[in-house]
Parts: sequence; structure tokens; C-alpha cells
Amino acid sequence: MTGFPTLYTKRLRLRELTKSDAPALLAIHGDADAMKWFGTDPMTHIEQAEQLVEVFNSWRAAANPGIRWGMEELASGQLIGTCGFFKWNRSWRSCSIGFELAQAAQRNGFMREALVSCIDWGITHMELNRIEALVHPENTRSLHLLERTGFVREGVLRKAGYWGHAYHDLVQCSLLREDAIYLS
Repeated sequence: MTGFPTLYTKRLRLRELTKSDAPALLAIHGDADAMKWFGTDPMTHIEQAEQLVEVFNSWRAAANPGIRWGMEELASGQLIGTCGFFKWNRSWRSCSIGFELAQAAQRNGFMREALVSCIDWGITHMELNRIEALVHPENTRSLHLLERTGFVREGVLRKAGYWGHAYHDLVQCSLLREDAIYLS
């Protein structure tokens, strides 16, 4: 991928993350309650957030690339979360999707708005046919969000995740190109 695509929705600007986003990312990723389903332990230092910006930005040059957008609320100019693709398999035209949102921004429809935009971009520019998501079975809000966005539950991957010193089952969900025509 060359250049970073900036996407706009009615209320959001999806843009490249910068080092200046580290404090907002620390606030999001440092919230133990918000991160209990994310698949990593909560952050405790600004250096971890700075490193996360570098990791997300390095995905574009990876062997199986990805792209992670910072979600900036247009009204406030604040970074409220991130979303994007990773593990892009060009041959299979598939990838995984991930996202997180600050607790204060939840329950406002921001994440669905962002996901619809990035899914449309992925289908158009990455020629994706399949997008996968792995979600903890108790993360009902993310499961419902994915289902409202057209994803279908396919099954449970037993003890596929490990964080917080414990193994976790994960629900496998997917969205196919043919399912996404109804998103807009």
C-alpha cells in the first residue's frame, strides 16, 4: 500500500495514527474494563501507546499487510478509537478486522459508522471477499455490532486467545463481499 487513505463519514475522519495520538490511545488501552475483551493486557505507560502507533503503522509494510485508522470525531477533533484490517491474504482476498472505542464514545453508533466505511474501502481497494473477526463470547456488544454490520457467527475457536494470564475461547465471525452490499 502506498499513501494513507483518509476516509470521511458523517461524523468521523478515519486517518493515519501519529505519535501525538499516544495519550488518547493510552487512555483507551489503559482502561482495564474497556480492554478486557481486546486480547491484550491494559497499557500502563505512554511508551506502550507510542509503540502501538508504530505497530499499527508498520502493518502496511508487513508480508501480510494491514491498515489501521485512527477514528477522529469531527465535532470535537478527538481521537476516540481505531479500526482496521490485518493479516491480509491477497491470494485468498481475505483479512481480519479489529477495533476499539473509548468508553465515553460508546453507544453512539460511531463504530458501526467507521466499520461500514472501512469495509467498503477494503472491498473496493483491497478486493476483499471475506473479512473475519474473532470476539470473546462474553463480549456481547461487539458480537451484536458485528451482526448489525452483516457478519455471521461461524463457530467457536476453543482457547484460541491468551491474555490476562488465561486462555479464552473466541467466536469466529465473517462478512462476505456479497453480504456487504446491504451495508450502506
